[in-house]
Amino acid sequence: MTRSLVLDLFCCAGGAGTGYHRAGFDVHGVDIADRPNYPYPMHRGDALEHLARLITTGEIRRYAMVHASPPCQAKCTLTVGTNASRGWGGAHVDLVAPTRELLLQTGLPYVLEQPNGRAKIRKDLTLCGEMFGLAVIRHRNFELGGWTTARPAHLTHRGRVSGWRHGQKHTGPYVAAYGNGGGKPSVPELQRAMGITWTDVREELTEAIPPAYSQWIGEAFLAARTDTLPFSGAVAV
Repeated sequence: MTRSLVLDLFCCAGGAGTGYHRAGFDVHGVDIADRPNYPYPMHRGDALEHLARLITTGEIRRYAMVHASPPCQAKCTLTVGTNASRGWGGAHVDLVAPTRELLLQTGLPYVLEQPNGRAKIRKDLTLCGEMFGLAVIRHRNFELGGWTTARPAHLTHRGRVSGWRHGQKHTGPYVAAYGNGGGKPSVPELQRAMGITWTDVREELTEAIPPAYSQWIGEAFLAARTDTLPFSGAVAV
């Protein structure tokens, strides 16, 4: 039996990687931080340096697809708003453009993920927790390189995110999967809401995308490849 390989750049604790694994892929992660909770083989180091080396050596051809979630603090809606209100700005490096440049050099299909905000990516897909029955909204946008799929309908939200915002306490069917304080959920509540059980580190939970998102993307990619793309990047298991 063979399973295609996905390279999971900026992998954090494996929210995206787990979704791809559930969709039928083997997964290799890359992250500059030590991620002992990452459930798959992982290289610790700079993600872009590692990707450049894989391209130079030709090892990139082992992979069927690359997923990249570069740090988003420079352009995400929450950070931009907070920075502006406090007179901050420019403290975070925007890695979207250099990441895309290398992704294009691979010649492979890719997925480039960012949250809502000012990040300069094509929004080929926008996924939301409500689409998967999760207790988070957690909008995420995805640029698809080298392949396409139909956009799913964005379902109407059933209410507000619970917690304090601008001095007012709100209740609703969703938890706030970011930050600390202000009525933020407990770690067990975050785990249940995100569908992530293998890490209990708050920072990893708040940075992750729900595995349901990347499972949907992985399954859509496999369906699209059956029709349009050659089979590559397979490894025996």
